[in-house]
Amino acid sequence: MKKIKLLFLPIVALLITSCSSVRVMTDYDTQTDFNQYKTFAFYKTGIDKAQVSDLDKKRIMRAIETELSAKGMTKSATPDVLVSLFTKSRERININDNNVGWGVGYGWGWNPWMWGGANQLNVNKYTEGTLFLDIIDAKDKQLVWQGIGTGALSTSSVEKKDARIKKFVAEIMAKYPPNAKK
Repeated sequence: MKKIKLLFLPIVALLITSCSSVRVMTDYDTQTDFNQYKTFAFYKTGIDKAQVSDLDKKRIMRAIETELSAKGMTKSATPDVLVSLFTKSRERININDNNVGWGVGYGWGWNPWMWGGANQLNVNKYTEGTLFLDIIDAKDKQLVWQGIGTGALSTSSVEKKDARIKKFVAEIMAKYPPNAKK
């Protein structure tokens, strides 16, 4: 029985890590020179429309400010770019059927014609969130860059939620500016 439990550990680790990653996509205007942007401000009109709590908005904005400051940009009343955000969420369900047992010619492990062993069905319900970060040229009010991060959300504690939001923003902002020298 102890061996069977040890076989499930890699499966559980895979599920935990697959839910903890943030999938990131970006799109941008290829005609824009991103080196010209040195200052930023938040686009209040866009942020007010985001369907997320005011506390989470503050967390997201603090994380964005931290990331942009680390890139050498400064917050300004007369910014080069405006930063806006949008959020979406949906409930997701993962179902995993794990057949583990002993069978002729297979040894310990998965076996479609299992003799003995264990059949375990794992159902995992979680909320998947998507965070859109928009960089808008302040002069002509045109979208020049968009980063989109999607992944499982954490609501178990304030600390975990804060860490998850920071991870979302950091992974999205790692792609800004496009073609940046690393």
